[in-house]
Amino acid sequence: MIEIKTQEEFLRGLPKTELHMHLEGSLEPETLFMLARRNGVALRWDTPEALRAAYAFRDLPDFLALYFEACAVLCMERDFHDATAAYLRRAREDGVLHAEIFFGPQSFTDRGIPVAAMMDGILGAIEAAEDETFSAGLLVSVHRHRSEDAAFEVLRAILPWRDRILGIGMGGAEIGNPPDKFARFFRAAQEAGFPTMVHAGEEGPPAYVRQALDLGVQRIDHGVAAAADPALMADLAAQGVPLTVCPLSNLRLNVVASLADHPLATLLRAGVRVTVNSDDPPYFGGWVTENLLACADAMDLSRDEVIQIVRNGFDAAFVSEARRADLHARLTAYLAG
Repeated sequence: MIEIKTQEEFLRGLPKTELHMHLEGSLEPETLFMLARRNGVALRWDTPEALRAAYAFRDLPDFLALYFEACAVLCMERDFHDATAAYLRRAREDGVLHAEIFFGPQSFTDRGIPVAAMMDGILGAIEAAEDETFSAGLLVSVHRHRSEDAAFEVLRAILPWRDRILGIGMGGAEIGNPPDKFARFFRAAQEAGFPTMVHAGEEGPPAYVRQALDLGVQRIDHGVAAAADPALMADLAAQGVPLTVCPLSNLRLNVVASLADHPLATLLRAGVRVTVNSDDPPYFGGWVTENLLACADAMDLSRDEVIQIVRNGFDAAFVSEARRADLHARLTAYLAG
């Protein structure tokens, strides 16, 4: 028991990043009910406890159905600001020094919510939270189950905020929606100067990860299917393309039968630049620290391996080189202390 407690204390205090977390999936049930009352939105659950009990998902599409339903409570600029501020407070408590937040505008433009309300709310909260030790940024995500033309509409709509957006990504139901369906979109985003990333190889096959790599993205979100293809793993390692892995998410969505079966350690030991993140923490039962703790235990990761995962996060972050050096220095100081 003493050693487990020591490990937990070490990991909770460890400086870290969060590179794969969806704002819409960061709402605790109590916060979701508060926003529903504020905006007069009827929910089909009577209490936060009843909602939390519904977090037993068969797979990714089953989760996404509830996830998109819960988006209805976010209606005004104030809501997007408050949701972002709440996440950033929680991330800092978790030892996160740099956070990158995914957000998908299409869930809200469908309901007539102005893009400015979303962007100003989120970006305002980010700016208010940043200081000399903590940084954060916004990643705009498009839905892969929609058309490529719809993705282009998002790209055009966010251009007024281009200098305040860290990158462009894509998520949603993966099967049947391969990355190369959006090849023109990703090329256009890259030509506009945005770093790009794509969810691939969560429920989809290794071929989807290969497609993502061929699109020239800077990061691949999830990417765990790559472990089934040694040549693909070797290419990921050689090219240094990071994977933003979310182990507890994979467990709760039945991508793996257990964390002991999770390919994170295989990818790490093959030289792939894996990072650990929370995805949608209230839904999947863990923030970054809980993910690291669970993986260290189930996969028998050494302390050096955990530190390497954290360093990978600093190297994969969309930050200036000066900020990257600062993050590494803060980790070095923590380890020395």
